[in-house]
Amino acid sequence: MPAPIRLRELIRTIRTARTQAEEREMIQKECAAIRSSFREEDNTYRCRNVAKLLYMHMLGYPAHFGQLECLKLIASQKFTDKRIGYLGAMLLLDERQDVHLLMTNCIKNDLNHSTQYVQGLALCTLGCMGSSEMCRDLAGEVEKLLKTSNSYLRKKAALCAVHVIRKVPELMEMFLPATKNLLSEKNHGVLHTSVVLLTEMCERSPDMLAHFRKLVPQLVRILKNLIMSGYSPEHDVSGISDPFLQVRILRLLRILGKSDDDSSEAMNDILAQVATNTETSKNVGNAILYETVLTIMDIKSESGLRVLAINILGRFLLNNDKNIRYVALTSLLKTVQTDHNAVQRHRSTIVDCLKDLDVSIKRRAMELSFALVNGNNIRGMMKELLYFLDSCDPEFKADCASGVFLAAEKYAPSKRWHIDTIMRVLTTAGSYVRDDSVPNLIQLITNSVEMHAYTVQRLYKALLDDISQQPLVQVASWCIGEYGDLLVSGQCEEEEPIQVSEDEVLDVLEGLLVSNLSTPVTRGYALTAIMKLSTRFSSVNRIKKVVSIYGSSIDVELQQRAVEYNALFKKYDHMRPALLERMPIMEKTATNGPTEIVQTNGETEPSAVEAKHLPPVTQPTNQANDLLDLLGGNDVAPVIQNTMPTKPASAGGELLDLLGDLSLSSAPAPAPAPSVPASQPPFLLDGLSSQPLFNDIAPAGIPPMTAYNKNGLKIDFTFERANPNPNIAVITIHASNSTEADMTEFVFQAAVPKTFQLQLLSPSSNVVPALNQGTVTQVIRVLNPQKQQLRMRIKLTYTLKGSPVQDLAEVNNFPPQSWQ
Repeated sequence: MPAPIRLRELIRTIRTARTQAEEREMIQKECAAIRSSFREEDNTYRCRNVAKLLYMHMLGYPAHFGQLECLKLIASQKFTDKRIGYLGAMLLLDERQDVHLLMTNCIKNDLNHSTQYVQGLALCTLGCMGSSEMCRDLAGEVEKLLKTSNSYLRKKAALCAVHVIRKVPELMEMFLPATKNLLSEKNHGVLHTSVVLLTEMCERSPDMLAHFRKLVPQLVRILKNLIMSGYSPEHDVSGISDPFLQVRILRLLRILGKSDDDSSEAMNDILAQVATNTETSKNVGNAILYETVLTIMDIKSESGLRVLAINILGRFLLNNDKNIRYVALTSLLKTVQTDHNAVQRHRSTIVDCLKDLDVSIKRRAMELSFALVNGNNIRGMMKELLYFLDSCDPEFKADCASGVFLAAEKYAPSKRWHIDTIMRVLTTAGSYVRDDSVPNLIQLITNSVEMHAYTVQRLYKALLDDISQQPLVQVASWCIGEYGDLLVSGQCEEEEPIQVSEDEVLDVLEGLLVSNLSTPVTRGYALTAIMKLSTRFSSVNRIKKVVSIYGSSIDVELQQRAVEYNALFKKYDHMRPALLERMPIMEKTATNGPTEIVQTNGETEPSAVEAKHLPPVTQPTNQANDLLDLLGGNDVAPVIQNTMPTKPASAGGELLDLLGDLSLSSAPAPAPAPSVPASQPPFLLDGLSSQPLFNDIAPAGIPPMTAYNKNGLKIDFTFERANPNPNIAVITIHASNSTEADMTEFVFQAAVPKTFQLQLLSPSSNVVPALNQGTVTQVIRVLNPQKQQLRMRIKLTYTLKGSPVQDLAEVNNFPPQSWQ
């Protein structure tokens, strides 16, 4: 066969290929020739062919068929063959292939070879791809070479020992005696690899870490000699003596000094020298300074040294190199919690990085800026961050808006500043804020009682300017629905009030309902706001028309709201003012949903609509045991335990606190809604759903009691028990009126602790006749699975001689038979 072409000629030929297909054709042709040569056991050109295969492997073409040829070259006595064979083994073989086990004997022979370069090849190969089995078999030879006086072999043996320790950590102690004299070596290559070996051993074993802490003075001395030594052409890089060794020593010192006072004390002085004497005009010096800063921050260093380290990072922020600025910002972000005041000195430089063109630097600068915000600089920092929010790329807006919300909530100097800041965010980046921003802002506005008029006026103006920012529109709609009367009356004291009529306000809200920019959620907010204005504005007929139109909306959520509100106008108009009254102050809690108690209020007719459950008002955590969840529903629907929605304006309208400032939270029966699906789990009606409601109730001989007797109104309770479920007590209230005038718009509401479940059915009438000429009855079902003593709090509202009356009472004297 003719002699195969040389590697140089193959490279030149492949580079002449104009297309990928042409290159593949050349490679396939050469691979076919190499295979033929391998089959004929051509020892003369085996080395050349394997070298060409390795080049093809580097180009991404398959070269696995040359693995065994690499082993044959390794077994050769010629150094040139061994060199290519070991290189091929490192590139083509790994520990996942069984063929590498065939190399163990060859490597062992070469580790004991008389030529140091052959020994070096074997050490490099073992350190690159040796498996755990190979490392166990050959660790003794590596340890022997680690003790040799030949610097060339010692540095390679140290790196090979690092690989052996990674593969077989239990062999670490074998190398311990050999490491004692490594640091006394003058050769920088041996010093470098020995520091790498010591670092690996310290990271993997706490015992080794404690053992090597006594080497800190020796490491300090080596580092000091590097700093103070003059020009050495062999090790000089940009005017700095062996920066690679300096960086490795600094990393090892960081590991040795962590959580150890004595070691940290021993290295404080040398770290200060490195930090002050290293030249920063070249990138090499910056690398050493950065490693020095990391070491200072990790060990138990002096406070002055930590300030010096942070000042170095501050100088990095002024560097023109973007990588150095990014590294500085990342490091400052890690240290800002422990050295806050020192980092604060560089606040202006950090804020300037927000204007950088590099997106990575801008993100790090934004994160660090939020970490620097405190009560003293909140106004200035928010001004810069809001300017950044206004001009930054869309990818930053969500994170920046969330950061502003959190910082404003934590450090706001005043309620007005807080509201102004959040409104600025909503108008600037409203479409990017997270979902929880809307309920959080609503809660803030609700709790800022003195700012209601100012807030609703500002939001109304913002709504006139822009309705594209949906979170802003949702908050504005909610506030207009709650405080629309303040908007129309012009009672704002914080700024000059605007003159706006009821029709203008309704025009804006109706515009939101028909706008193409409005999302379904926003339309729900707007419709609920219009409904609430029916108790605050005089334009009730107009509101009825708007609500009735959406009773046939294709949006199911909007249709359901409209149907409920229409039913509220027609059947429950006497309850509308109480249901739509203003929300009380909402306390924020970090716990899960606070209540598990359910109340249902509905009609006895099976066809009657049910009230949809809505989010209750959350009270402070110290009142958690008294929290209630009053829901609506009719007598044949199962009682449903609700899951707390997070938005105040949830489907179906708003819930209010029925029980005022009692130490429990509840909500009135909300607007009627379509019936609850029968698939939902029954609670109070277990065992009763297949029969009429009262058929299974039998007298239980429980004596009646008077629950309330005041101002001519008397409430008596009579008791029965449901036969299929003895845990259910049925209480019938009898309301009588001894005054000379009828009590109209009578509403009885009740709440029980959360260990009970309560179902409140509809009353027989909402008028209590005068002079005891009749009574109003209403049935309450109470589920008491734990047989605890029953406690109940009741709220009574009615109108007497044109004046509304409201009263609260607590009933604790239930007869034992009613709950035992």
